[in-house]
Amino acid sequence: MQDYTTKTQHIPNQIFDVIIAGGGVTGIATALQLQKAGKRCLIAEAHNICFGTTGGTTAHLNTFFDTTYDQIKKDFGEDAVQLVASATNKALDLYKSNIEEYSIDCGYEQKDGYVFSQDDKQTEQLDKMYNASVSGGVDISYTDRIPIPVEFQKAVVYHEQAQVHPTRYVYALAKAFEEAGGVLLQNCSVEDVVEVEGSVVVQTSLGGVQASYLIYATHIPPGINLLHFRCAPYRSYAIAVKLEGDEYPEGLSYDMYDPYHYYRTQEIEGEKYLIVGGEDHKTAHEKNTDSCFNHLEAHVRKYFTVKKVAFKWSSQFFEPSDGLAYIGLLPGSSGNILVATGYSGNGMTYSHIAAVLLRDLITKKENAYAALFNPNRIKPVAGFTSFVKENADVVAQFVGKRVSAGKLKQLAELAPGEAKLVKYEGETLAIYKDETGQVHALNPVCTHAKCVVGWNSAEKSWDCPCHGARYSINGEVLTGPARKGLEIVELIDLAIK
Repeated sequence: MQDYTTKTQHIPNQIFDVIIAGGGVTGIATALQLQKAGKRCLIAEAHNICFGTTGGTTAHLNTFFDTTYDQIKKDFGEDAVQLVASATNKALDLYKSNIEEYSIDCGYEQKDGYVFSQDDKQTEQLDKMYNASVSGGVDISYTDRIPIPVEFQKAVVYHEQAQVHPTRYVYALAKAFEEAGGVLLQNCSVEDVVEVEGSVVVQTSLGGVQASYLIYATHIPPGINLLHFRCAPYRSYAIAVKLEGDEYPEGLSYDMYDPYHYYRTQEIEGEKYLIVGGEDHKTAHEKNTDSCFNHLEAHVRKYFTVKKVAFKWSSQFFEPSDGLAYIGLLPGSSGNILVATGYSGNGMTYSHIAAVLLRDLITKKENAYAALFNPNRIKPVAGFTSFVKENADVVAQFVGKRVSAGKLKQLAELAPGEAKLVKYEGETLAIYKDETGQVHALNPVCTHAKCVVGWNSAEKSWDCPCHGARYSINGEVLTGPARKGLEIVELIDLAIK
């Protein structure tokens, strides 16, 4: 699918009610809700819309989360189970109403979601999930069948789940947003934000702009914030395969391993694909990310007759420390900066919970879920304010920006497409050799909080293991919370063959 083309390519000379940083499903859906509520909104997307996690999601729309209802009951109480269940229903209702109102052709289908156990321990956990789900009013029942050819002990079915083609859906919402008078800017990154007397002054790569509120819909807020220490970055892997014959499973399916596997069928332009995901791990904590795809493919071939692997990709999500997303006022803000983060693997559902909740917070409308998802339910420890101040503008200090390539013997060991961290006169360099043989060298110290990045061979990116920032082979920021790219190191007298 082609990239979305925006109507406006420059910062308008006006004051907005709300600026939304991030053009994924959360940012676009929230902006449309606010624009329809009478607010003047601007979306600033650093790349193109759906560039990040939204473009990589397998797009399951669920009434249940990775944090199970029995765990929510244990950690937050019985009332929280009912609130979460109600919030998920409203999120899925918003999808349906948007698709109907704007006649969106996005492959939306309502399908049941099956969760199944494969040993006694999983069955015990499944029964707890079932009982807690029933107590929350969730539409669930036991079943003696699942859609996929996998042996199981016991299974439940969550009724009226759904799936969608994410980019087609978001592109349609973006069009509706612009037609409603909203302004959408792509290749426009938010570089600095200052709260001033009940408003925010935002400096972007395209110029300055002012608004009453700023919403970070960037998956994780940039800069240094308490939320970075309450959200752990993870990567998840997915493959789309063609099967022999035409027996593609109906419904959505989930096993109960940790990490679990998830399965669904998608039809695109008359072609059916089985999409399977899993193999999650903390970002930059897996040295050979290509092996994750290999393991996933082997898992699929164990149960299905695969004709070919048509597509494969990975995506990033942030796991919240206490199991529920953080949606509301950004910790440390004086009242004008809001955030939505910590979605775990349930971003498609949480995005629309956030769209409704953030709209209500800004329009001063009561929302029953505000306290449950409030980011300020977590409190900073002593000394954290000083830590933020000292690390807000991290600038890595390096031995020099020019390095003699002839002294880097390790470069000769790199094959095209490979990368590694190498030592040079007591310092560390991030080295990548592209397919043409050109070598790219970077200072590997993440500009967010001084962690050292690691190589992601599957995505060909440098990823930070601490808070999930990701950089291209040329050091450009791909994924926050970093605002600045990695420092480029010039290689001189290059004579490696």
